[in-house]
Amino acid sequence: MAAEWEGKSRGTLLGYKIYINFLKTFGIPAAYFLLRFVIFYYVLFSPRSNKDTYNYFRKRHKLPRWKSFINVYQSYYTFGKTLTDKVAISTGLRDKFTYTHDGIEHIDDLLKKNQGGILISGHVGNFEISHYFLEDRYSISKISMVTTMAEHQNIQEYMDRISVKSHLKFIVVKEDMSHIFEIHKAIDEGGLVVFTGDRYMPGSKTLNEVFLGKEARFPVGPYLLASRLNMPVLFVYFMKGPKRHYDLYARTAQFKARDAQGLLKEYTQSMEWILKKYPLQWFNYFDFWDDRKKV
Repeated sequence: MAAEWEGKSRGTLLGYKIYINFLKTFGIPAAYFLLRFVIFYYVLFSPRSNKDTYNYFRKRHKLPRWKSFINVYQSYYTFGKTLTDKVAISTGLRDKFTYTHDGIEHIDDLLKKNQGGILISGHVGNFEISHYFLEDRYSISKISMVTTMAEHQNIQEYMDRISVKSHLKFIVVKEDMSHIFEIHKAIDEGGLVVFTGDRYMPGSKTLNEVFLGKEARFPVGPYLLASRLNMPVLFVYFMKGPKRHYDLYARTAQFKARDAQGLLKEYTQSMEWILKKYPLQWFNYFDFWDDRKKV
């Protein structure tokens, strides 16, 4: 399992409570500053993650060794800031942040048509919080997000208690596959369903595609569903900009019906484009390309 995503985030409930109380008491800039020291802990005690992240910069982006090493820390720090922003925004500090959009008219068009559609994002940026911004523009109840809810249960329950309520719907992946019916129902009612297209659960079916110069595995579900239903598909990203700003991107996919592999190829090309703009915001901290395997 070392080469795969293990299905849960790190951290304890006590750690979350302490950090959130610090954030509320001293503000976002102070929380960002504290993060610089917290990240050193992860650098010191996460050798596997460090190696995988170093390989991402060194082998995928072809950066020099020294730059790749520095970027490991910078990537963790950027990720920590997105988590801080998620907590701040979800607990009532939305007005402290701004955002711009590029391609949002594609989302507008799908909602106006009321015919349903699929949005595919990834573990880049911070798309989980986009609904707090999109609520200013849409009835967010028309958008559903597919999630594993793999967070530790006590942490998830705590976050649910302190978060500002949103009308965004979550469709939780279940072992009995009942989530498939929820997905179809949301689409049939003219809604948009959001998937993350870059991470699969251990044991699940996958598709292979070249991504950043080397073949990698992706979850088959979003691509197979979209291609079989022949639904409109958008690639969407919510990327962290300077200070407390975010940039929303939406791009229309062009693919043939029942061509899941073709859709996946478009997705990887889209992800390559966004990661060239925001290389530090790749947050899959595991051996995504099987670089640890000995040939």
